[in-house]
Amino acid sequence: MFSRLTAVVLLLLIPLRGAAQAPVFQPISIPEHSYQGGWEHFVGGGVASFDCNGDAMPELYAAGGSANAVLLINKSKRGGPILLVADTPEALAITGVTGAYPLDIDSDGALDLVILRVGPNLLLKGDGACGFSPFDGIEVGHHDRWTTAFSATWEGAASLPTLAFGNYVDRNAPNGPFEACDDNELYRPVAGGYPEALPFTPGYCPLSMLFSDWGRHGRADLRVSNDRHYYIRDGQEQMWAMEARPRLFGPEDGWRAYQIWGMGIASRDISGDGLPEVYLTSMADQKMQSLSSADTPDFQDATYAMGITAQRPYTGGDGRPSTGWHVSFGDVQNDGRDDIFVAKGNVDQMPGSAMEDPNNLLIQGADGVFEEFGAAAGVASLARGRGAALVDLNLDGRLDLAVVNRRAPMEVYQNVTPNTGHWISVDLSQPAPNVNAIGAWIEVKLGARIIVRELTVGGGHAGGTLVPQHFGLGAHNGGALRVIWPDGTSSGWHDFSADALLRVTRAGDALEIESY
Repeated sequence: MFSRLTAVVLLLLIPLRGAAQAPVFQPISIPEHSYQGGWEHFVGGGVASFDCNGDAMPELYAAGGSANAVLLINKSKRGGPILLVADTPEALAITGVTGAYPLDIDSDGALDLVILRVGPNLLLKGDGACGFSPFDGIEVGHHDRWTTAFSATWEGAASLPTLAFGNYVDRNAPNGPFEACDDNELYRPVAGGYPEALPFTPGYCPLSMLFSDWGRHGRADLRVSNDRHYYIRDGQEQMWAMEARPRLFGPEDGWRAYQIWGMGIASRDISGDGLPEVYLTSMADQKMQSLSSADTPDFQDATYAMGITAQRPYTGGDGRPSTGWHVSFGDVQNDGRDDIFVAKGNVDQMPGSAMEDPNNLLIQGADGVFEEFGAAAGVASLARGRGAALVDLNLDGRLDLAVVNRRAPMEVYQNVTPNTGHWISVDLSQPAPNVNAIGAWIEVKLGARIIVRELTVGGGHAGGTLVPQHFGLGAHNGGALRVIWPDGTSSGWHDFSADALLRVTRAGDALEIESY
């Protein structure tokens, strides 16, 4: 396994296109929308980003809490200014929404939505034209719970995905809310539908969960990040081994007990060893964890010196600890190094935490150390940030940003950074089921370096993206890629030219690549 020092040396060898500079984001005018509500909407406030009408431009579906959720249709022209128009169908204009995740549940080629709510969760079928309706015969339990986390994967040759829902405090517990965390739920498909949920207990008030093949063993296990504010004493972070009967990893497996005010999860191979690091947002320190090896789930904290903890506000004048929510990895300058965005904001009026709490944009340097550029980039909003999406909204090869705020207007920023590096976006497809190849690994070869990326659904905070995978390439104007499909089959290497959206289709052991 590569050491971090090895990864840093490799990064230093990557030529940059243009001088190092601060990224630049420009605020975009959008229809006003905010995440509203009382105690039940202190958390949540996610946004889903996905193309619901087949024009390759990602839409945004933003939770509203006690207000209606909203669908923003993307009317942008490629490479032009971002233009988002509110056009919310009746099925999506609902209250109680804490978040949403796009997923092609029935593998018909049109993306569907999993909607998390205070109340019954919804699986809504997309029609390919941004219309949505209930599935016929595919549903999950209609219980009245407070759902705040979600992830999905495909297991084996199942025709439908496995769905995990994370439920927060049991509002009906007579002695709550403290030490009254609800059970989580797992839905494994049977005969084209979902039976009653398998309870994942104990539950410790999750605010994020993520299926990931953390050691690249061919099986996605479920990482759960829990809010210590409510479990108080006996809980911890969790990871479920997705065996025939799921079980919690424990000390005998190499799992270390870990307690934080967990809010968001994201995974990405930062060190270059082929295994994903995990970033965890929380109140106070934000955490990056690396595996000690691929053999055991032994996650260890990265060093403070990496610049990833972001424990206090860097502007606004409030020195109290920060509160991190959504986290996204992405290369905002296309220099070949992933950066980190963290949405920040006080839960509501918690006096021990910062009220003026700017979002973080942590830019990774050639030495592997991250530096704060939120203020310089123009994204240091002091609103109470919640969910976010770091996606290319106008297909110009630069990652843009959307942030949902609690009791403040949603914000969208266009990335207008000049002199960025080269890039590609990779849109995978394969025959049904699992047409979007969730669980696949994309490998991009740039000279002697290989960038690896796992396709997952889940993580973040109460919202996720299902869009083409964006890779910054630095000075490389081309390279080669291959795909390790969810069933373990590996394609050969295929050359590509940079600065394009690549539609990559599975054709047996080969790839069909169309440049868009």
